[in-house]
Amino acid sequence: MAIRTYLESEKTFFEVYVNGFDNRGIRIQRKRRGIETRKKAESVEFELMRELAQRREEKVPYRWGEWRVVCLNQMKLTKKPSTIINYDRLNVWVNPHWDQIEIHKISKSDVHEMIFEKCKEIVTPNSRRTILKLTRRIFEMAVEEGILDRNPCNGISVQVPDVEGKVLTNAEVEIFLHEAKVTNHRFYFAWVMALLTGCRSGELYALKWTDIDLQGRTISISKAWSSKNGIGPTKTQRSRVVPISNDLLDFLKELRIKSTDSSDFVLPRLIEWTSGEQARVTREFCAAIGITEVKFHDLRATFITNLLARGEALARVMAIVGHSQLKTTNGYLRKAGVDVLGGTDKLGYGLPKSNGPNVISFLPYASRGIR
Repeated sequence: MAIRTYLESEKTFFEVYVNGFDNRGIRIQRKRRGIETRKKAESVEFELMRELAQRREEKVPYRWGEWRVVCLNQMKLTKKPSTIINYDRLNVWVNPHWDQIEIHKISKSDVHEMIFEKCKEIVTPNSRRTILKLTRRIFEMAVEEGILDRNPCNGISVQVPDVEGKVLTNAEVEIFLHEAKVTNHRFYFAWVMALLTGCRSGELYALKWTDIDLQGRTISISKAWSSKNGIGPTKTQRSRVVPISNDLLDFLKELRIKSTDSSDFVLPRLIEWTSGEQARVTREFCAAIGITEVKFHDLRATFITNLLARGEALARVMAIVGHSQLKTTNGYLRKAGVDVLGGTDKLGYGLPKSNGPNVISFLPYASRGIR
């Protein structure tokens, strides 16, 4: 802080200069010139010093980069590690453009521009939708904390075309399992379990013999495994019971006898499974034996559609496979064709009946007076 005098047009004036830092540590400088008296200069100096003090104490709005870090620190207390890792995608696509922008200055048009123009190098609509979802959640947390009045992502969506999953026909399932067994494929046991229980890959990987009640003929599904999170709760955070069919009962008894693994896990710890390559292995094997090229997860879809196609109640299938929403199971219902089965039986017309020998004319319609 300083008060200096200077001459201008042979007249003495006072200049006031003050400097300091705001609460972000950014230097602030203020200068006033042309003050005619020292008393006035001292008054100006006091006002400038007061302004600096207020800047040091005032609540400074979060910038995007700062608020994202705050949100991730909060999420680490309740979310899975894989969820936190997913938010790293914002570092690649959003942070380079918004890192230093105060979040209250980011508008709906800014969000739209970010998702559809600045992130134009995103390859798939699914990835674009994920980036929007992550961005929306960061702003949503700001709204929950009272930092923002509204979420600028509201009203913005990314249209993603439905991807029709593949399933094996009954004939293909028989070929699939037969070829896997006769070739002693390392994934044979995992594939059988997937096709006879409808369990997710991570649920099968985490399955232990203590989860199986052979006498009661039930399997308790209460946990799942992933390479990022290890063993934890199922996808829906809920436990369920899967009934054991006759075929599955015989298979499990045989598997229990053959099992030489010292661990309690039902299925072997396969390298490709542990590294998340079970989808590739399954698809390549299907291609090699000439059937529909499905992924490991599609075996679950095969199980579900097969039950529904044979008239199993929708609610019961939903409970067996652990769907938390009815619309998810309904999607498989459409795939199985159950919802439209018999829908063409009520047509008001049909093919002509044959009551006896017919005389067939090979003359053109025009020659017979038919136009």
